[in-house]
Amino acid sequence: MLQRTLMAVSIALACGVTVDRAAAATAYVSNEKSNTITVVDLDKMEPVATVAVGERPRGITLSHDKKLLYICTSDDDHIEVLDLETLQVVRTLPSGPDPELFVLSRDGGTLYIANEDNNFVTVLDLAQGVVSTEIPVGVEPEGMAISPDNKILINTSETTNMAHFINTETLEIFDNVLVDQRPRYAEFTPDGKQVWVSSEIGGTVSVIDVTTRKILKKIGFEIQGIRADTIQPVGVRITPDGKTAFVALGPANRVAVVDVDSAEVQDYLLVGQRVWQLDFTPDAKFLVSTNGNSNDISVIDVAERKVVKSIPVGELPWGVAIR
Repeated sequence: MLQRTLMAVSIALACGVTVDRAAAATAYVSNEKSNTITVVDLDKMEPVATVAVGERPRGITLSHDKKLLYICTSDDDHIEVLDLETLQVVRTLPSGPDPELFVLSRDGGTLYIANEDNNFVTVLDLAQGVVSTEIPVGVEPEGMAISPDNKILINTSETTNMAHFINTETLEIFDNVLVDQRPRYAEFTPDGKQVWVSSEIGGTVSVIDVTTRKILKKIGFEIQGIRADTIQPVGVRITPDGKTAFVALGPANRVAVVDVDSAEVQDYLLVGQRVWQLDFTPDAKFLVSTNGNSNDISVIDVAERKVVKSIPVGELPWGVAIR
């Protein structure tokens, strides 16, 4: 732990970063191969610090007060908590084996963690730092989402090819929706009426009605000059106004722009290689994609729908969270 802290502080100082430095928008990027978090100043459009963390960091998310970053360190089988003022790992929490993605409850007190290796969603009480229960789900759970009213938890299982609907009060599955092959990510619309589930190998996004649990539409993707088998939807983000969805398309090296009302693709944006995850800046003016094979992130102007900057980060960037 001390070695990680010293590395974080030394790199931050070398980059001219101090712990009380304020920035309008800062991106935190998990680098799966280099076992680091890259801190990117989105005003300057450049990395300003690198923090060493545990083995194979993937899913990351911010605490609601934006003071902490929770990190799935998958090969260490735990969650690390990074203090964003000091850039020190201040806490290690249990998670179950191979945590990949998680979601924070709306009150900020519970982490719901997908454990890919044991087919459970782990429910972690953050105040106590203990696992309160485990929810059995399908094979290879990954995608996690929580409804705006905090009543419904979604988990996707990659091998079972299902979106599991979980009641957050009873912590039991009350419905399963079969989607296309290898579902990787789930995202509620801001009004909570739909959940969008990406299927990496199936090449589609399923739009599911939350009330009926029926699939309203499956969105497919076609890009001229790109083989269909390389168009692999993973990360999904929907603008706060609920009008536009962005879908990361993996080795197609594109982010699709989709009209939410019609569920029709409007555009494809060329980004870096093997695009994984996405996140908006707090004002939703920019969208950041992590590009695993090109070791960079792309910054997209949401209104203009164009990439304005490519920024180098660590090896195999996977997750991104922005404050």
